[in-house]
Amino acid sequence: MPKSISMPRNPLANNPLRVQLDARIVSSLDEVDSSAWNRLGESGYPFIRHEFLHALEQHHCLLEFGWQPVYFLISTDDQLIGACPCYIKSNAYGELVFDHNWARAYENSGQAYYPKLVSAIPYTPATGPRLLTSPELDAPTRQQLRNQLIQLIQTFCQQQGLSGWHILFERESLLKTHREQNLMLRYDCQFHWKNHGYRDFEHFLDQLSSRKRKNIRKERASVAAEDLLIERKSGGDISPQEWHRIHQLYAGIFDRKYGTPTLSEGFFNAVGQQLDKQVMAVLVSNQQEIIAASLFFVSDDTLYGRVWGCDEYHNHLHFECCYYQGIDFCIENNLQYFDPGAQGEHKISRGFLPTRTCSAHWFVDQNFHHMIDNYLQHEESHIDAYCEEMSARSPYKKSQGSNT
Repeated sequence: MPKSISMPRNPLANNPLRVQLDARIVSSLDEVDSSAWNRLGESGYPFIRHEFLHALEQHHCLLEFGWQPVYFLISTDDQLIGACPCYIKSNAYGELVFDHNWARAYENSGQAYYPKLVSAIPYTPATGPRLLTSPELDAPTRQQLRNQLIQLIQTFCQQQGLSGWHILFERESLLKTHREQNLMLRYDCQFHWKNHGYRDFEHFLDQLSSRKRKNIRKERASVAAEDLLIERKSGGDISPQEWHRIHQLYAGIFDRKYGTPTLSEGFFNAVGQQLDKQVMAVLVSNQQEIIAASLFFVSDDTLYGRVWGCDEYHNHLHFECCYYQGIDFCIENNLQYFDPGAQGEHKISRGFLPTRTCSAHWFVDQNFHHMIDNYLQHEESHIDAYCEEMSARSPYKKSQGSNT
């Protein structure tokens, strides 16, 4: 990993914009005004907000696990108009776009795959903006500004001796507009829920086949029959003692599976208080003791399921806390989408349909770049076939189509 981070020489040499642009690279959001950062991109998307990213830095969730922050900034007249959060990586941990085979192939050719650069939200496979621009600019200017960011980042990789750059879980429509920058697109499949104007949970169930509808009712009834208290709380309403318990439950999952809980209790406390209504937790208590918890983040139109923990088994409790409570919340708050996290074909029978996700990749070594490009073209056909196969298992009476 580079010991120091320096500005590429002449980073914005090909600047088509008719304004003076200033490029800057910093290693901490301590150096960036929070309000200036939050004006960029989609302010309602929680994972890109200054509060979320800065909390990862402040509460020991990054460097200890191989994530070295690098923030690319573009300003004009001292006003921040473009940015991209990146991390120099010494491993692939927490990315959730798997490139282990690429790393082996790269190293077998006698080159070092690590360090590499990623534009991603650590440990968070949730699609959203990575190349941030001011919404006050018109569309052509934002497009040119993103081109400038891409040029700056690619130059940085070349001069720092990084193998390449990976933009994880960005919007496919945006990435396609930058194909001339030699970005290769890679696809995967997740399972998301879409709100078709449901009045309540029963209205949603009415759209499912009889067998699926009965199964969900049976699962919810089995949880309701337990002597448990289930409540939803916004981040700002969760006490430090409750955050301590939520973190205990989250960490317990990793301890039992011989993993490492990368998100700290301090991080949970910080984002809960600072993001408030953009954080929601489902807490399950038995005899006044919290025995299970699921943690969600909220954007203007989407609910994101991120964390689950439980140390007392109750049949179907996971489905209730991680899926059905989330669907209820979306319907009650008129959210259009529910992204419950990566993987899990069992979600299909509960109303979540296949949704294609997209990342982009670029390598300094152009021979390797072309080899990976050929691989990705073949992989895309397999992902499309998988999404089509999963769509055929839709639980809806009349298929509402896949989300691909």
